[in-house]
Amino acid sequence: MSAAEFVDYYELLQLSPNADTETIERIFRHLAKRCHPDNPETADNERFHQIVEAHQTLSNPETRAGYDVKYQDYWNRKWELTSEASNGSSFGDDHITRERILSLLYVQRRSNMENPGLGEHEVARLLCIPLELVEFHLWYLKAKEWVERLLSGQLAISALGVDQVEQSRLLLRPDRLIEDHHGIASEVGKEQVVLTEF
Repeated sequence: MSAAEFVDYYELLQLSPNADTETIERIFRHLAKRCHPDNPETADNERFHQIVEAHQTLSNPETRAGYDVKYQDYWNRKWELTSEASNGSSFGDDHITRERILSLLYVQRRSNMENPGLGEHEVARLLCIPLELVEFHLWYLKAKEWVERLLSGQLAISALGVDQVEQSRLLLRPDRLIEDHHGIASEVGKEQVVLTEF
């Protein structure tokens, strides 16, 4: 199963991976009732079927154990994404934290245009930031129109956000080389530039 095909059932149900059976049942009943096709106000047929599938998988100990192996593999790949987006230094203030979130969403969209978004819980976990703090920063980034909410409910960087990341990362200086993340230097015409990380 590729990362594009993988569905994070814990994220979908807004559950901890350590959630017990009783919690899974309670959350499932709540979400299923809200998204049920017969609900005239909040019906969402596609989401309802995803919720049912998640419930069937997580409520059975055997299928859940198999799913958890795939879930761990999925997160291992996500950690690689975080490593690429990270600037290698600890975030000292809100400005740097927002840049890290934007950078993560930038790399996600650039590397997977078919599934360009991430959930709030994913962002919090990947960047080791409390969910409450992530929500504050996402509010700011959405207000600036640098981040948008997709139809799937996930968050993705917008075109304005891409511009912001690229303007922040590129510093033009004469007589300097541009060095990409592979350490390859190149020259742009007669003027040379250097790429700096956040």
